[in-house]
Amino acid sequence: MTPDWVPVRDELRGEEPYGAPQIDVPVQLNTNENPFGPSEATARDIADEVFRAATSLNRYPDREAAVLRAALADYLGHGLTVDQVWAANGSNEVMQQILQAFGGPGRTALSFAPTYSMYPEYARNTHTHWVEGLRRDDFSIDVDAAVDLIGREKPDVVFLASPNNPTGTAIDPAELRAIVEAAPGVVVVDEAYAEFRRAGTPTSLELLSEFPRLLVTRTMSKAFAFAGGRLGYVAADPAIVDVLRVVRLPYHLSSVSQAAALAALRHAEEMLAQVDALRTSRDEVAAWLAGEGFDVAESDANFILFGTFPDRHATWRALLDRGVLIREVGPVGWLRVSIGTPDEMEAFKQALKEVTA
Repeated sequence: MTPDWVPVRDELRGEEPYGAPQIDVPVQLNTNENPFGPSEATARDIADEVFRAATSLNRYPDREAAVLRAALADYLGHGLTVDQVWAANGSNEVMQQILQAFGGPGRTALSFAPTYSMYPEYARNTHTHWVEGLRRDDFSIDVDAAVDLIGREKPDVVFLASPNNPTGTAIDPAELRAIVEAAPGVVVVDEAYAEFRRAGTPTSLELLSEFPRLLVTRTMSKAFAFAGGRLGYVAADPAIVDVLRVVRLPYHLSSVSQAAALAALRHAEEMLAQVDALRTSRDEVAAWLAGEGFDVAESDANFILFGTFPDRHATWRALLDRGVLIREVGPVGWLRVSIGTPDEMEAFKQALKEVTA
């Protein structure tokens, strides 16, 4: 608890910092990381690029990160150019910049729960009024209800995670279209897990040219196996990108971050090589969980939400005692497991069988 003598803002008093548990156990399946790191050759290329950057650390980095943004635009495709992409220290910083630019005092941000738990914290930190609608029981969005809520609240920012965290649910393009058309402000589609989506599930990047107030955020942390590199980015209309440039801190992306990300992008094929295997494993584990009698949310991500448990914390604790760390998150009674290596998933299955026997 914050001591009374600390003159903190009232809405921050007693709050705890965000963060999933970081516990050193043999099987860590709680933060949706790609379990397969870069090869030695890729790691050496990244290290060499960082070494070159280190020889000029006495100089400030390119504050526009132009070379990196051009590489990210090329990676995304869809005809995107450098002036349509912005990058920051993880998609978290991108989201914060979006609310600094389009939220703030007297403005409203809106999303549909259950969803990523940081969204209301971004709103709190930027003095943005937060409104939360609810998803259906299957975690999809009731578009009619969503459009009605948007009409009543008139939000300046709407956040839609697709695939959604922690449920793994993807949004249908027709539903997204209805929401964007109803929203008076910007609509942000958080595609942190987009590379893991099932075949036939489209990306919201396809709608960017049609809707100038649509923003699509991505990250290199998940499928790209670059969580430690802290690099997130957003694709949007150049006018939107220009506004984000106004609120960014000077030199917000270090020379080291830019160099490492550029090197990783050169090895995109390798960095993403395990995505297909992780998708297959996700579907196999989902089928196994369903066969064991659990409720399983359909997932287009690299994790599975499953339940329900009368005391999910006791289940989480029992798994942890067996060396398996998953995430206690989402609706009451549900747990989320990230997809790891084959050995890690076998350890998870065995531990869950023991815990629920």
